Amino acid sequence: MECPQPYVSSPPMSEDKNSPYLLAGEKITKSFKLKNGRTVSALDSVSFGVREGRITALVGPDGAGKSTLLRIIAGLLRPESGALVFAGEPYASSDEELSENIGFMPQKFGLYEDLTVQENMDLYADLHGVMGFEREDRYKELLAMSALEPFRARLAGKLSGGMKQKLGLICTLVSPPKLLLLDEPTVGVDPLSRRELWQIIEQLSGTSGMSVIISTSYMDEAAKCDEIVLLFEGKTLARGAPEEITVLSSGMGYLASPPPGYPPRVVQARLLDVSGIIDAVPQGGAVRYAYERAAPEREQEIKNALCGASVRGAPATLEDSFMMLLHSHAKNSRENENDVPLPAEKSIPESNTNSNSSHKNEGEPVIQMEHVSRFFGDFIAVNDVSFSVQKGEVFGLLGPNGAGKTTTFRMLCGLLPASRGVLRVAGVDVRRAREDARRHLGYVAQKFSLYGQLSVRENLEFFAGAYGLRGKIKNRRIGEMIADFSLERHLDINAENLPGGWKQRLSMAVGLLHEPAILFLDEPTSGADPIARRGFWKRITKLAEQGVTIVVTTHFMEEAEYCDRVLIQDNGVMLALDTPFVIRAEAGRELGREATMEDAFINIVERKRSRDNFA
Repeated sequence: MECPQPYVSSPPMSEDKNSPYLLAGEKITKSFKLKNGRTVSALDSVSFGVREGRITALVGPDGAGKSTLLRIIAGLLRPESGALVFAGEPYASSDEELSENIGFMPQKFGLYEDLTVQENMDLYADLHGVMGFEREDRYKELLAMSALEPFRARLAGKLSGGMKQKLGLICTLVSPPKLLLLDEPTVGVDPLSRRELWQIIEQLSGTSGMSVIISTSYMDEAAKCDEIVLLFEGKTLARGAPEEITVLSSGMGYLASPPPGYPPRVVQARLLDVSGIIDAVPQGGAVRYAYERAAPEREQEIKNALCGASVRGAPATLEDSFMMLLHSHAKNSRENENDVPLPAEKSIPESNTNSNSSHKNEGEPVIQMEHVSRFFGDFIAVNDVSFSVQKGEVFGLLGPNGAGKTTTFRMLCGLLPASRGVLRVAGVDVRRAREDARRHLGYVAQKFSLYGQLSVRENLEFFAGAYGLRGKIKNRRIGEMIADFSLERHLDINAENLPGGWKQRLSMAVGLLHEPAILFLDEPTSGADPIARRGFWKRITKLAEQGVTIVVTTHFMEEAEYCDRVLIQDNGVMLALDTPFVIRAEAGRELGREATMEDAFINIVERKRSRDNFA
């Protein structure tokens, strides 16, 4: 079955001032010149429209042009061609009167961490000329909306990640704009904070009539919006309401329940290797996949990849259509323009999944934590945590911002000593022999921590040397990482200029150069688009099949489905430790309905906080 044609519409630029669009853009073009002299097109004749009092989502892979478009609308960049119309008037970046009606919260919002919540708000109020009674009235409204009133005197640097995002948002709103621009505001925040941020956004749109443009990597967030603009390589692939785009993948969705012994991530990885499969992702202990109807021989390939899973049809989703449109565009580009396709992922070799499952729970655990605590003065970051991880296991650490996940990580990696307890990694006592333990570890940090001024090739060369790789072994491993992570086209680009998804690829490549037995991944997919996340987890599945032990933190609850077991923490305390299936089932009994991992996570954390408040 051929992919349906994308639904694309352009805003009518010729309408009068009564146009339903608060902001309209027509054929916006922007390119950038790199240091190597190559010119990259960021936006290629993009048209869009934003209606009054509505929420518009910009979605697309890393490097699609979302942030560039927002910066042009905010007046921080000038387009090379095209036109913007705001409230019926031509809009230029130099128009101060119009720009006062536009609020912009970039990905890295400029909070001053050594100032209090109150002082940060005062600074932005001063900048916008909000004074007197108007200022205090606005503060009360915003602090009540964000639930930050009790934290007026707290330093911004002492807030959790979710609270920082809420403070950044209310600082942007001190002088209420007509149009609010949000560049990935929920990246790096936990599900509870993400829910609270969306409650604020929906309240702004629903009660105050403010228009909002939000770029997001999460399809569940895009589905909440009134209109979606799907960008890829600077081009508009589709525009319309979520339901208009979702219907494009009708009849393509299926849900496969693997037999015992086959983790959903393994079935997913096998499906992604079959030509014609549009998407595959673990969901509630099963694998949701979408594909075009194929020739009989392709149907047999899919059947083989399913490992005997039972299959039933599933309703279309926005994410199915998102992936379908991207694959359709890549296919047309290859046929018509000889463009480079979507980054290909390496095939995962066939393996005996049952034998892989059997090596877990045999012999000594690769990681052991027994009654481990970490204190910072009077503050208890990790409180009496115990767990073990077997060879080849994918183990997830989940929790809200400030739960103690990163502190636990840093202790396991020997970067931070435990205050109390027993901690062993690869048979080595980390408290006594940290350097010896580190030789067995690979680590990908939450924030990009490679050398931004060095090229991709130079980073690989430097870290290979730092890991002690020399000569032919060094060259072989660098070559393998370049090929495995499809870095060939980016070798001469400085790391700081890479899109977020490619920075993550480079960080993973560096972390695996020395072939570690244990890989620690601290929120590695934060802000990555669905394509990058699929590729990332396909690699993790391959590593686990080869016996590498994986410990990963994530705020994206669907990713917990890839894990063999997960530990949920809050305020440094263990709340749950079990398989995703058991945790979901227990939450379902509590809620009286079938629960997702996000439902389970929120239920577990809120119940614990409710008990603490009651006590």
